[in-house]
Amino acid sequence: MVKSFRSKKYFEEINKLLNNLEETQQENIELAGSIISESIVNGGILQAFGSGHSYAAAIEISGRAGGLIPSKAIIDPAEGEYEKIEGVGIQLSKKIDIEKSDCFVIISNSGRNPLSIELAKWVKDHGNKLIVVTSLDASKKSNSRHSSGKKLYEYADVILDNLGEEGDSVIEIPGLPVKVGPTSSISAAVLLQSAVLEAIEMMTERGTLPPIYMSENVDGGPDHNERLKKEYAHRIYRK
Repeated sequence: MVKSFRSKKYFEEINKLLNNLEETQQENIELAGSIISESIVNGGILQAFGSGHSYAAAIEISGRAGGLIPSKAIIDPAEGEYEKIEGVGIQLSKKIDIEKSDCFVIISNSGRNPLSIELAKWVKDHGNKLIVVTSLDASKKSNSRHSSGKKLYEYADVILDNLGEEGDSVIEIPGLPVKVGPTSSISAAVLLQSAVLEAIEMMTERGTLPPIYMSENVDGGPDHNERLKKEYAHRIYRK
């Protein structure tokens, strides 16, 4: 039996990607961290949205151990089924609770679909800060599917570029017409967790104790979390 080295190649590609992210995205990671820090200090919460597989990155920074308690993921009830249809983002925005100090993260690898574009415009129309995670090069090369001609990154206060290839995947297998081994979920998680870490450090440096989730599987974790969640229940449990 001939051993396949394609999984090893995937590790190599991911390691190369992470190194490139570290080298190219640090300034914007810090800017994103500053937005998140200011939002929390001023009584806002971090709200994250991703349609389809991008939802994985939204929940990565919402309601998890080691992350910020004043955070929540915006749920797409259709799980991306209608992200290409204009008007869906406008309808979804009517279900979202927003206050002036909130900051938002929208994740979309292509950044070309109406759902994320309409939500981004809604965020900016309210005057809130927006962090966008996207494949900037791939997005610039694509055509918008929204009648405005706009793409997601054009609404961003800060762009976290996942440096992904067009089509998202990086491994070629003979006999397959498409590449496999997607990268956007991994890069989005690293970029966003890095931004949250920057925000936590910034808050600590200015003398603010960041409200952080403790693992529910660590002794004292449930009590710690329940005590802090009470302070934000009026926001994190609302749509």
